[in-house]
Amino acid sequence: MATFNLRRFSKPEMLRRIDREHLIAFLEPHADYFSARGVELPSLNTEDELDYNALSEVLLNPSTSTPEDLAEALYYVNEMSTPEGFDSIQDAIDGTEIDVVIDKDAARADLAIQVWMKDRDLIERLHAEQFLFRPRSFEYFRATNGSIPEFEDPSEETIHALEAELDEWFSKKRRGRASKVFVYVKPDFVWFLVRHGEPFTRESIIKDGESSSVYYRPEKYDVLVYNPETGEIRMNARSKGEKELYRTKFGQHFFGDSEFFNGKSKFTLEPLREVGEDSLLCDDIDGLEWVRLKEFQIFRGGSQKEVEIRKAEDIFASLRERERSFPNSGPIIKASFLIKFTDSKTARTVTISSGNRAGFKRDDDADILETWMTRRGSSSRMQRTAMSEYAIWKYLEDLPGQAAPLVEWNQHLDGWPGFQGFHGRYLKLTRDHATAVDCPTECGLGCPRKVVTHSRNDIVAVCPEQEEKPYPSSGRTFSSIR
Repeated sequence: MATFNLRRFSKPEMLRRIDREHLIAFLEPHADYFSARGVELPSLNTEDELDYNALSEVLLNPSTSTPEDLAEALYYVNEMSTPEGFDSIQDAIDGTEIDVVIDKDAARADLAIQVWMKDRDLIERLHAEQFLFRPRSFEYFRATNGSIPEFEDPSEETIHALEAELDEWFSKKRRGRASKVFVYVKPDFVWFLVRHGEPFTRESIIKDGESSSVYYRPEKYDVLVYNPETGEIRMNARSKGEKELYRTKFGQHFFGDSEFFNGKSKFTLEPLREVGEDSLLCDDIDGLEWVRLKEFQIFRGGSQKEVEIRKAEDIFASLRERERSFPNSGPIIKASFLIKFTDSKTARTVTISSGNRAGFKRDDDADILETWMTRRGSSSRMQRTAMSEYAIWKYLEDLPGQAAPLVEWNQHLDGWPGFQGFHGRYLKLTRDHATAVDCPTECGLGCPRKVVTHSRNDIVAVCPEQEEKPYPSSGRTFSSIR
């Protein structure tokens, strides 16, 4: 059950803003509950006065006997009785049969109540969609197992099966069985909103002038966004367990493979050092006016794990004024940018970490910023190999026999957006198996990894210098592809 918070139904003057007929029709299924609490609902066919004060008192003080579906209904109608909620409801019902039967002069709460009574799922969906546009930090994962299949809108059966598996996990983590997955297919991305329960909580309240407590299960919304073109998914979730749950279950139910999203996408901040202020150019990006670097962090290491942090309203402008240059050593681990979007009067902050995390003030900023980061080289899937048509042919020219283990094709070419299609169309599996593969570790030694087969399902790439742990993979990954 949603957290009970009656902001719209706690005062008599608010109730009076709702049409009497709609309010009575809304509450009538729970007439016995209100009667037990001392409030008699008048019939719609009479002119009997509705006791707004008594009704407000009951709604202001819900009890353990409050019907759960009444609490749910009041919660959602309350949340959608806002200017933004009114507009989203109106846009959703425009041109439908529901729009025809609702009075043209309906107030905000009137509209929310009437649509709830006719299509509860629609109100829940519109309410959930509001959570898509809140500040979040995303982690990115990508598909690396070959060509990317075309995304198909999931059926109700698929969604229900996914929800059932999510419920199993959340239930074991004492978060209840209340999972619901909302799907929003947009032109370039597919958005998923996952609603689930949190552990029960108990809070102190004042009831009838005395201290008491309320015991309830809060709800939480997690956001996932899939890019069908690149096979990349970004997700916002609190714990590592939840992210792993979504990574495997979304791959399993939508692509038939729990390891479909088996690679972490990575960002690099090196263009700030290599290209300088030109790395912030955005004239070619629709939706952006300007970008400024306001903070960066460099890891200096040592026994105290020192991190150097520099801040300014515009760091590159500050460097010019002082005739200084960007520090030329040490890994850049985090940077914050002040970005002016064309649809906003004020600039917003975006934080990118060297790795697979990015934080946005609004979720919909990510679509524009991913394009900017790719073109400027911050998305290392592009920057790592500067992948272009020239680069792919150059790689093939340098490749002995134009054959290599799949793991090496992935290491060298997965930054190229067209690699998955190229793989599926032009590359084929051979019967040869690698005895050694290139090492992806940036340790400076440059030596290959030895492939050791313990069993058919236990194959690892071992570092000969024992600088890094062996990494496991499948026989197919170590098989030769040409």
